[in-house]
Amino acid sequence: MNSAEREELCFLPATELVARVRSRELSPVEITDAVLDRMQEVDPLVHAFCTPTPELARQQAARVADDLVRGLDPGPLAGVPLGIKDLLSTKGIRTTSGSWVYRDHIPDEDDIVVERVLAAGAICLGKTNTSEFGYSATGLNPLFPPTRNPWDTTLSPGGSSAGSAAAVAAGLGPVALGSDGGCSVRAPAALCGLVGVKPSMGRVPVYPGCRDERLPGVSGWESIEHIGPLTRTVADAALLLSVLAGPDPRDRHSIPCGDVDWIAAARDGGDRPDTVAGLRVGFSPDLGYLPVDPAVRAVVEHAVREVVEGRLGCRVEPVRPGWSDPAAAFSALIMAETDLSGMRAMADEHAGRMSPHLVAWLRGPWTAQDFSDANIARKALVNAMARLMRGYDVLITPTTAVPAFPVGVPGPGMIDGTAVSDSTWIGFNYPANLTGQPAVSIPAGWTDTGLPVGLQIIGRHLADETVLRLAAAIESVAPWAHRRPQLTTVGSRQEWARG
Repeated sequence: MNSAEREELCFLPATELVARVRSRELSPVEITDAVLDRMQEVDPLVHAFCTPTPELARQQAARVADDLVRGLDPGPLAGVPLGIKDLLSTKGIRTTSGSWVYRDHIPDEDDIVVERVLAAGAICLGKTNTSEFGYSATGLNPLFPPTRNPWDTTLSPGGSSAGSAAAVAAGLGPVALGSDGGCSVRAPAALCGLVGVKPSMGRVPVYPGCRDERLPGVSGWESIEHIGPLTRTVADAALLLSVLAGPDPRDRHSIPCGDVDWIAAARDGGDRPDTVAGLRVGFSPDLGYLPVDPAVRAVVEHAVREVVEGRLGCRVEPVRPGWSDPAAAFSALIMAETDLSGMRAMADEHAGRMSPHLVAWLRGPWTAQDFSDANIARKALVNAMARLMRGYDVLITPTTAVPAFPVGVPGPGMIDGTAVSDSTWIGFNYPANLTGQPAVSIPAGWTDTGLPVGLQIIGRHLADETVLRLAAAIESVAPWAHRRPQLTTVGSRQEWARG
């Protein structure tokens, strides 16, 4: 197989890989070797993987191949290579959470989602880079080189599921696992030209969680954390969700998922886009309070008018949701669900080796009233969203207020001439974490300079099928997966090859 054929193999969707593995047209070993070869060539440019596991991947691929020879069913993800975010526990594989303090941490159990994808026949390529403990929407941490955007390696891929997004965009596996406590699947999907799904709260169980409470100084964001896929196609996201979703007694928030046929929702939208005609769509380009980069606004407005309304026949109405910016409440809720005493002790001991913004956040003058006010503000947002969604099947917004910005900073300090905080650019995302509603980011298009722009679809409470169906319908009439970043490959790294 020549280099061009290997690259084509690396960009095949997971749905096609599974079909060709099952028909014996492709070997899972052949697929895995092709992706591992590409990882050696391009990962030094993007730093998607912080702990690659090439030998484990080869062993798992051989096991899937052996199952097929013996007539056994290897599972719905048979032979699909994937990356796993470094916040998710992996038994026997280093899980650092992007922290120097946990640089040698090796969990003794898998996260539920890791259990499920491996049992379904997926191939673990390794752990993907993240911000420290997920407390930033970038791929910056004190332990590893910063993750870079495959579309322009001088720019950020977003985060905190930075490595997962960069890996998929660069052709290092068709799918990856991410977590989303405020934007961390959807924001990097937007900046990297991918599909990123935050399912409804409770659809995908979380255990032990992205911040295992058994670790000193680490605690989970139980009421806002979601786990979801990063993929190049909606069908691949649906395939992964069909494996990830479903109740588990270890997560008290998990809910029965028998009412969602993930694969059928994506198939119906993709095969019959006319089925979304008449869907009631509320469109807000700024939520009434967010500054938005003009290029982002133009791309999203064009996609809504020309594709969602024009080609699909949805009933689009401009809306001004009417709630105030929940940024302060969101920050306070994160701190309320953080082990402040434990993490402050960690910062006292290791501040010089921790992310400065995290240390500053932990040492802020938080009060009980801050946390109480945040809960009241969240309830007000939940109620306001419920009232808004009475009139609409979905709410569409930009996913992020800006396209990709320079790597090394947490966010732009200026948007469309307005001075902003470095987290304003993700302001479209965390309302759906506070309400628990399903939300997906899909590519709306590309800027004149070739950077991806994301379109966010938020559904009604538990209406995951509607969100996926509309996303698939948009993809069917305005596809994006054929677009690829142009990365100049480099020689292999011996330290990477040893894994």
